[in-house]
Amino acid sequence: MISALIKAFGQLGDPRLKRILKIGVAVALACWIGLAAIASAVAGRVQLFENSWADTGADTAVILASLVVPILFFSALATFVMSFWLDQVCDVVEGHHYPHLGPAVELPWTQVLLASARFLLVMVTVTLVAAPFYVALLFFGLGLILNYAVNGYLLGREYFELVACRRLEADQAKLLFRNNLGKLWLSGALINLLFQIPLLNLTAPVVATAFMVHMVQGLRRGPGGL
Repeated sequence: MISALIKAFGQLGDPRLKRILKIGVAVALACWIGLAAIASAVAGRVQLFENSWADTGADTAVILASLVVPILFFSALATFVMSFWLDQVCDVVEGHHYPHLGPAVELPWTQVLLASARFLLVMVTVTLVAAPFYVALLFFGLGLILNYAVNGYLLGREYFELVACRRLEADQAKLLFRNNLGKLWLSGALINLLFQIPLLNLTAPVVATAFMVHMVQGLRRGPGGL
């Protein structure tokens, strides 16, 4: 597992992977700036209170919220943008490390779009739904455990399916996942860690995909492989 992660990081210098990273971060940043600009424009045109001091305070709060709140979902947005190119990440990694595999099944555009929407939904859902539990359990020291338990499973499953569906039938992919649930859950926990480290989380979608390519290939050759 550690070897797979080292290989994933080692390939970040590939120009093709750098291009995907730049696109994801640039689009996410543009959306963030656009949201802040819209909030600022709306705040300047809408009067919420008759009292000038109260209205100014409300406008300031709206603008600050528009700047701060998107930061919480910046990684999710970058992931959504990059997810349209993660199949290419798989091609780059497989071409370099596993050239004997040959071309993978080319996914239809509708399936790519559906997978991208699922990535966004998973990231946002995990952030929104689990947050209250993290806060409540923080006082009992269980918030961190819950974070990695939930996110580890979801992220492990999503990235596994992204990679496995290129080479395996649906039934085969499910069997491989079930036979190696523990390893893939732990892999998802490692991916979750990448997403929680500032700046590094912007590379997480690409690194996680490359990492999972190595994991899937290793599992296929293992005792429970196909």
